Amino acid sequence: MSNFELVIKLFLQLTIILATCRIVTIFGRRYLGQTDVVCEMIAGVMLGPSLLGLLAPEFQQWLFPKLPILTAAGAKIPNPSMSILYAISQLGLAVYMFLIGLEFNTKLIKHHIKSAGILSAAGIITPFVLGAIASFWLYDNGDFFPAKVNHWSAALYLGASMTITAFPMLARIIYEKGLTKTRFGTLALGAASVDDGVAWCLLAIVLANVKNSTSIAILAIGGGIAYILLAIFIGKPLLSKFVNLSRRDGGVTRQILTLLLIVLMFCAWFTDVTGIYAIFGAFVLGAVTPRGEFGQQVRQYTEFLTTSFLLPIFFVFSGLNTQIGLVNTPKLWGITLLILAIAIIGKGVAGMLAAKLAQENWRESATIGTLMNARGLMELIILNIGLEQGLITPTLFTIMVIMAIVTTLMASPILTLLLQGTEYESAAI
Repeated sequence: MSNFELVIKLFLQLTIILATCRIVTIFGRRYLGQTDVVCEMIAGVMLGPSLLGLLAPEFQQWLFPKLPILTAAGAKIPNPSMSILYAISQLGLAVYMFLIGLEFNTKLIKHHIKSAGILSAAGIITPFVLGAIASFWLYDNGDFFPAKVNHWSAALYLGASMTITAFPMLARIIYEKGLTKTRFGTLALGAASVDDGVAWCLLAIVLANVKNSTSIAILAIGGGIAYILLAIFIGKPLLSKFVNLSRRDGGVTRQILTLLLIVLMFCAWFTDVTGIYAIFGAFVLGAVTPRGEFGQQVRQYTEFLTTSFLLPIFFVFSGLNTQIGLVNTPKLWGITLLILAIAIIGKGVAGMLAAKLAQENWRESATIGTLMNARGLMELIILNIGLEQGLITPTLFTIMVIMAIVTTLMASPILTLLLQGTEYESAAI
């Protein structure tokens, strides 16, 4: 396929993606009470093999080709059309998570460090233990893990998968509901960031075990800790220089914004290389970036294009990998319901009880548990990695995807119900 043909297809892909997202969002917000982010995830599933692939399989495969290209030498390479979409989606996600970090209330989390610690611990330990226990039963009762994966690797992987929270989706739900600067919104976001960081480290340990390479785990854990320390003690003072430049030049200029984007791309690259995913590099950079007028101008210049154009591509791209039709027997549906129950108890109920233990009231505790329970596309990402690396079979992949979709769909309507009659009710509309 020539470069010209790739560009032509890209424009058509973007047209269909944005139009579908807009239509589904209008319907979802009006009739289902869902946020934009959930509607965009549903749009991605609709454009994948689960719906469009059933209605028009040849067109769906041509528009979003998942099959690799076979070269003349017999080698398989990823389809360049999808590689381009993937690259654009990751760019949008990185910029968006930087903006979320810019909104992150670090002072509020400092004042509630005990509550955040309790919530984070509950969001890691409970789902991990339940997922690990479930993995031992699944290992011996079906085709869910390849032969090369031993019991302990299976337990680590499924535990890590249960620990995941839909960090970018949670961030956007909190943002869309106007809860970014609230106490419970900040606690949920802070705990989710820690939980997902731990989950990615666990994944690195699993991959290291399967590949017999401890360097993978050491790089992920060591690189993540080093990055956070460098961001706090070196990055934050250096970024204050950007504020001085903006004051001198009468505001955030194109040159200053370009410098900041260069730093952002480097941070995303570094955390991707270490194995803890680019979104954490972007989020931490946003969290240490100066606030005030400087932060407001940066957000003003970057937010609209990111949320309305780049970010939907990420959610749709991830949704294209979902094929719900693979769960087709009563036994598999029973296992799916079991996994769903474990997920809700391990994250939602445990998060609610942990928040109550941290002396939040029951309503806000339930709100935090609801937010923490959403898995969304971070779950899809870790599942896709597991499938590509041969850690799980397509059957378990599909079951876990269904769990991720259901727990994410639950979040918005339950959140709206919980916020009724509170000071945050207007934000939930």
